[in-house]
Amino acid sequence: MRSGVVGTDWAAAFVKRRYALESGLNDDLDNQTTEPVDLRTGQDRVDGMRSPHRTWPIGSLIKAVAESLENRFNPVTVEGEISGFSRASSGHCYFSLKDDDGQIRCAMFRRAAALLDFAPRDGQRVQLRGRIGIYQPRGELQLVAETLREAGEGTLYEHFLKLKSRLDAEGLFNSQRKRRLHPIPREISVVTSLGAAALHDIVSVLQRRVPHIPVVIHHSSVQGISAASQIRDALLRAYQRPETDVILLVRGGGAMEDLWPFNDEQLARTIVTAPVPIVCGVGHETDFTIADFCADVRAPTPTAAAELCAEPQMALFERLASAQHRIAQLVERQLQIGNQRLDMVLSRLDRPSHFLARQEARLTSLSHDLRYAQVSSIKRLVSRFESHQDRLPKALKQSFQYQSAKLQSAEIKLDMLSPKHVLRRGYAWLADADGTPLIRAGQMHRGQPVRATLVDGTVDLTVSVPRLF
Repeated sequence: MRSGVVGTDWAAAFVKRRYALESGLNDDLDNQTTEPVDLRTGQDRVDGMRSPHRTWPIGSLIKAVAESLENRFNPVTVEGEISGFSRASSGHCYFSLKDDDGQIRCAMFRRAAALLDFAPRDGQRVQLRGRIGIYQPRGELQLVAETLREAGEGTLYEHFLKLKSRLDAEGLFNSQRKRRLHPIPREISVVTSLGAAALHDIVSVLQRRVPHIPVVIHHSSVQGISAASQIRDALLRAYQRPETDVILLVRGGGAMEDLWPFNDEQLARTIVTAPVPIVCGVGHETDFTIADFCADVRAPTPTAAAELCAEPQMALFERLASAQHRIAQLVERQLQIGNQRLDMVLSRLDRPSHFLARQEARLTSLSHDLRYAQVSSIKRLVSRFESHQDRLPKALKQSFQYQSAKLQSAEIKLDMLSPKHVLRRGYAWLADADGTPLIRAGQMHRGQPVRATLVDGTVDLTVSVPRLF
């Protein structure tokens, strides 16, 4: 079996033949029958001879082409960039492989997909080994992948990573630059295409959550060569509206090349100069663009962007109702306290004699307490003085005895440390003429006068020969 790219000569012959069959360019196509075509050579054959043209049933033609592809090329190995990758709930994967000259649809069924050791993504360059064939229900050329391995990053993805790294180094993605959203914006501007599938969902969410906030839609193409410049122009128009407090930059999902306008460098620089916060909701949750990193808030989907841009009206109503309830409770409490104070004042005004009587009784009680406190204080002071007077002589005697004992103990310790005890054991204290102690033989020299102190006096000596151990 051979692997590689379909031969150009065969492909040209096949396309020419198919074009002739479908467009009716053969003069006798409608009136003649034809024998099966040899898809390897592009010629009609019957027993090795050219045969008259005949009309092909669609199913037979597709089957013949599929058999020819199966016999001529499989298995085949190709390399290219992934585009439009998706994984169905059944586990099957569908995507396209492309390079600069073309692209082909691919399918990878659940059993082969379970063996993948990486997560394929749009823009990634991979090497696929599988079988080429025709998907008969639609008559489309298709590669059924048996194995898929990484072959380096794709051109678009490499460009994306380089631009992301450079803009990040410039500080365009710095979180300190990004602003918090206003909970109740005066106006919401939406930058997207009027024909975008996500626009209906965004408008529905805004009408449901914030019907009290005006919404202005700034139309711009979101796909194609001129989309990036149109998006920049739409943003600049939104910047000029003084009422706008937040801008939604949104687009539905798609392949990396579909979302590529949102990776434009000039668009990124336009986003970071926005006078108000921008919420970017481009593609699905797994899609990331340069615009997402530059925006103040990145939403996983366009619908999520609409939900994040403002606090819903129902939540505001609930907060107002809660505040109203708290205010009513506070007012009621203050009224109750005021009524109680008023009742107390009125009761005093009605019977002033009772108030004076209470004050007089209180004054009498305070006077009695004051006299009692003075007498009690004097008695406690006298009692403490008498107690101290009795204990003072005894305390002085005990203190004198204690200090005497401490002094005697100190004298004994001091006497024990006296050098005379050492001298009594036969030792002598040596010093030079200046009185400096001599404790080592190395300090002395021949003929040096030395004074030795003994237990009962001193002796003057002269060094003859110092000897070191």
